Amino acid sequence: MEKVDIAVQDHYPKDFAWCYGCGQLNESGHHFRTGWQGEQTITIYEPLQEHTAIPGFVYGGLIASLIDCHGTGSASLALYQKNGHELGDGTPPPRFVTAKLNVEFLKPTPLGVPLKAIGTIEEIHPKKWNVNTEVYAGDELCARGLVVAAVMPSSFGKK
Repeated sequence: MEKVDIAVQDHYPKDFAWCYGCGQLNESGHHFRTGWQGEQTITIYEPLQEHTAIPGFVYGGLIASLIDCHGTGSASLALYQKNGHELGDGTPPPRFVTAKLNVEFLKPTPLGVPLKAIGTIEEIHPKKWNVNTEVYAGDELCARGLVVAAVMPSSFGKK
């Protein structure tokens, strides 16, 4: 199975690495990993049996979660690169939160096939990015989505 070797999520500060979808420190989470593939971004994930909606097909909530985390991770990669950084240079990448999530389910997504989320990124404001994502099961386009990702406010998560 194809995989993402260098992922933005591996470089998030530990305080912000707990997301159920993409947090590397959340033992129960999905551990989505987002990296560059040319000018686009990619996340690859193989759903587990417990991600079943009906026998043989993936639960739509997992697909929405994949699009969501792929979108915020993609925005993080884009802003990090815009600011002149590369993953592993010692500077933590910026964190984003989801300001908007739209998901369009195009056809039932088969279970037992790795899913590939491919993102196209567009800056719409210095602190907001659109990430259009297509989710494929093999060569079949099964879903697409839009994430409007906003830079995480410095006060986020503080009491």
